[in-house]
Amino acid sequence: MAYVSQELKAKLAPSIRAVCKKHGVKASVAVRNHMTLVLNVKQGSIDFIENFIETDKAKAYCNYMSETDIACIRKDQSLDVNPYHYQDHFSGRARKFLIEVMTIMNDGNWDKSDSQTDYFNVGWYVDVNIGRWNKPYALEK
Repeated sequence: MAYVSQELKAKLAPSIRAVCKKHGVKASVAVRNHMTLVLNVKQGSIDFIENFIETDKAKAYCNYMSETDIACIRKDQSLDVNPYHYQDHFSGRARKFLIEVMTIMNDGNWDKSDSQTDYFNVGWYVDVNIGRWNKPYALEK
């Protein structure tokens, strides 16, 4: 069963904060429901929202998203990063940041899941949120 402790968070947080500082991003690290390590990105100089939209359009992933959906993402200025396919949905500085931070957040984690038999066995889950539903991501220019 997935479990992440406050001790593990405290161990990983300095490295996560170092990556955030290196890329000019302000974020907080949290544990949700004792099983998910969460990074809430609050502000920074990387335009994650536009990068996501442009990269998805270029790679034709946005076929499922209407212009209304895209307008909603831009208006809300928040985005939940897919922890399994983030390399495909971002490019440039945003992708580089996410690769570095996800590597650290998964340090010591394992995934022995078999979704075909509906069996999930991971050390812990990882979430990265760009902005929040009630507090948008603040892009610094």
